[in-house]
Amino acid sequence: MTAMKNMRREVSICMMLVFFAISLQVSDGGEINHLLSFKASLKDPTHSLSNWNNSTLLCTWTGISCSLTKTHITHIDLSNKNLSGELSPSLFFLSYIDSIDLSGNTLSGSIPDNVFSSLSLRSLNLSNNNFTGLIPKSIPKLGLALEVLDLSNNMISGSIPENIGLFSNMRYLDLGGNTLVGEIPSSTSNLIGLEYLTLSSNQLSGEIPSGLGKLRKLKWVYLGYNKLSGKIPSDMGMLTSLNHLDLVYNNLIGPIPSSFGNLTNLQYLFLYQNKLTGSIPPSIFSLQNLISLDLSDNSLSGEIPEQVAHLKKLRVLHLFSNNLTGKIPNSLSSLPNLQVLQLWANNLAGEIPRELGKQNNLTILDLSTNSLSGEIPNSLCNSGYLFKLILFSNSLDGEIPSSLGNCNSLKRIRLQNNSLSGGLPKGFTKLKNVYFLDLSGNNLSGKLEDDDGGGFWEMPALQMLNLAKNKFVGNLPDLSRSELLENLDLSQNNFSGMIPKSYGKLSHLMDLKLGRNSISGSIPEELASCNKLVSLNLSHNRLTGPIPRELGQMPVLGQLDLSDNQLTGEIPSNLGAVDSLVEVNISYNHFCGVLPSTGAFLAINPSAVAGNHLCGGDHSTSGLPPCRGQVRSPTATIAMIVGATIALVMVVFIFIFIFTRRMSRRRRFLKVQRVEVEQVIWEVQFFDPRASNLISNIRDMLKHSMTPTKNNNIANVPYVVERLNSFLNLDENLWEEIISQYGRIRHPNIVKLLGACRSGKEGLLIYENIQGKSLSQILHGLSWVSRRRIALGIGRALKFLHYHCIFVGEVSPENVIIDEEDDEARLRMSVVGLCCLGPKSFLSSAYVAPETKEAKEITDRNDVYGFGLILIELLTGRGPTDPELGAHEGIIGWARYCYSDCHLDTWISPEIRDQIKMKNQNEIVEIMNLALQCTATDPTARPCSSDVVKTLESVGRSKSCVSGFEISSR
Repeated sequence: MTAMKNMRREVSICMMLVFFAISLQVSDGGEINHLLSFKASLKDPTHSLSNWNNSTLLCTWTGISCSLTKTHITHIDLSNKNLSGELSPSLFFLSYIDSIDLSGNTLSGSIPDNVFSSLSLRSLNLSNNNFTGLIPKSIPKLGLALEVLDLSNNMISGSIPENIGLFSNMRYLDLGGNTLVGEIPSSTSNLIGLEYLTLSSNQLSGEIPSGLGKLRKLKWVYLGYNKLSGKIPSDMGMLTSLNHLDLVYNNLIGPIPSSFGNLTNLQYLFLYQNKLTGSIPPSIFSLQNLISLDLSDNSLSGEIPEQVAHLKKLRVLHLFSNNLTGKIPNSLSSLPNLQVLQLWANNLAGEIPRELGKQNNLTILDLSTNSLSGEIPNSLCNSGYLFKLILFSNSLDGEIPSSLGNCNSLKRIRLQNNSLSGGLPKGFTKLKNVYFLDLSGNNLSGKLEDDDGGGFWEMPALQMLNLAKNKFVGNLPDLSRSELLENLDLSQNNFSGMIPKSYGKLSHLMDLKLGRNSISGSIPEELASCNKLVSLNLSHNRLTGPIPRELGQMPVLGQLDLSDNQLTGEIPSNLGAVDSLVEVNISYNHFCGVLPSTGAFLAINPSAVAGNHLCGGDHSTSGLPPCRGQVRSPTATIAMIVGATIALVMVVFIFIFIFTRRMSRRRRFLKVQRVEVEQVIWEVQFFDPRASNLISNIRDMLKHSMTPTKNNNIANVPYVVERLNSFLNLDENLWEEIISQYGRIRHPNIVKLLGACRSGKEGLLIYENIQGKSLSQILHGLSWVSRRRIALGIGRALKFLHYHCIFVGEVSPENVIIDEEDDEARLRMSVVGLCCLGPKSFLSSAYVAPETKEAKEITDRNDVYGFGLILIELLTGRGPTDPELGAHEGIIGWARYCYSDCHLDTWISPEIRDQIKMKNQNEIVEIMNLALQCTATDPTARPCSSDVVKTLESVGRSKSCVSGFEISSR
């Protein structure tokens, strides 16, 4: 009997197992079909879905999670699998699905209309893909279980559905980084459970709905980088759970609501880059949990109240670029956690609080461009962490505090344009970490000797030193131990003695200004060893002797000013032979003899050679008398005496010289040919003597270039051809102007223009063919060191071009060639730079500044905008056309957001993330800061290219990220 019962029990169990297996198979069958249909619509280059087939168990498929009973699919996580293709509607027929995460892929097309049809779906993440089209409006009237919806960083367009408020259980809503337009629906006020709301980096307009004040569970509101207008609703002061409020980069007007004083849990308040007016409400300073407060770039007025003392947790205070008046409150000195204080570009007056820094934890202090007076407090560096001290353009007086001579944390010091007096404090010339030091435009005096009375400065990190416009005396300092020095300006002081020969050891030096002193002696020939020197100014001194012949061999020297000295002898015949030298001033010396026939003197201004005893040159341009058979040199004199034969040769030589000069004046070209190709006459003009030898068959080149392609590379020839479209009205004067400018450009970071051809209104530019690839082709394979060097190279190229009033028009990665031999950036002058003289057909480029569409001509600030976008791309790996970021405006907004939160891991390019060490993080943050300045909406707020280069040359040694909190430093 017992055996019988056991048998029945076993049969019953077997039947149950069979029934369970049958039910499981039925359930799996439907879900498997839906998943395989979804897979069929995808491309899977990494084979992440290789086990999605009928031969494996459904619940073991990659990215699939099932219920505890293994009967239904509940979770799908295929994030960052490199999947592409379109999203199949079949995925949303899964009846028991709880969450779907497809983020971080390259899925495209529209989001299926049935995306909200699953009543079980609680979390949907489609962020960081390439989805386009509209947000589906087919939201069930009864609402859904959906709690998390993340569609951020796609290219979704249209408006936010008005019935978005039907998601009554929504906790997390992120639609940022798309191209959404229209107003924020008023129905969002129905999302009473919402904790996280971000609609940033879109093109939303209209006012912020006042109903948002009903969402009492909100902890994060991010509506920045849109086109929102109107006033900030006072009802937002009812969001008492709010931790983070970000409304930046909009067009918000009116005052900051005083009701914000009710946001007692608020830690981050970002309202910068709006049009807010009025005074800062005192209630703001009762928010004792505030960690970071940024109200910069508005039109706020009034004073900073002493109530700021209540913000005991405050680490970052940004109130710069407003209209604030009054004194800096003394109570700021009592904030124990204050690390970053930036109040620059206001109308603040009075003294800097005497106790500032004593109890603070200061790392960055920027009070520049105000009307501050009095002395610099002695306590600023008490924390031992101050690395950036920016106080320029005030009315500060007194001496530089002695404590700064012991502030070894300092890295960037800008005290220029004040009324500081006295000498440098003891130890100041031994600050080993300082890389940028500008004390110009003060009343500083004394000798620049080190503490031991010698001339050596122990500042190995120094890259930029500007002591101009002071009253320093004595010998010039010996800076040979500052081997990284790139910019040195000691002009307009009372220095005497000789130029140290050790300056020739400064192999990185690019700009040397020693003018308007009392320096004597000869010009050291050792200066010619500075192979990177671009600008040399020794004017208004007491220098004697000849110009060293070695100066004529400096490879990149572009500007040379030796005026107002007592130099003698003849001008070296090789001076100006290097193509880079385009500006020379040798006026008011005692030079004699013949003006050299090198390029730098061909069309020199009379004022640049006046006050000497020179002859020759083109009288119509140089103003010098002809030599009229005068003996050109002792060698020529002997030759003339030898006999009539030699005299005849000299006459012929002079005739050829004059003829060549006239041709140079008429065209400024080295060689001109006329070539007929398919019954079309082409005028070919070379700017490099070697170019005609490189191009052995001009006809083949022209015939090959008749096709309408932009770049034509012929195998085994060292040149590239770019076609000038016929929209340029190439009349004689215009062509002469373009070619005379472009043809003389010689800079190590600019692709050399070898020649040009034209026929009627058609033109071709012939460039040297750099053996390398464009930045856009190799960006993702570059190290951080290479990216930093490339950024500096492009910046230097722009600085050089802008100095000569030449503008590029489109500074894009396509126009930057990376030389494979030395890994240096070479900027290629694109034809679009000429479009300031004709129709602007290039404006579709994402790297062209938006205001250029309305401008009558291209300016340096337009070029700087494109350069800023390149900087963002070098840092993040993402450019303005990146499909994961959506619209062109999105990249700048996204970058500003990333920068403000200072979480490097979330935005730094993955290719260099592992290379970044703690010391690199500082320079990355500073370069991102520079990039955001370069891409400012207002062109006048962008730095000029020379300032860009100064910043790039100086970054790399400053800490900008403070404990993970946002910084906006200069």
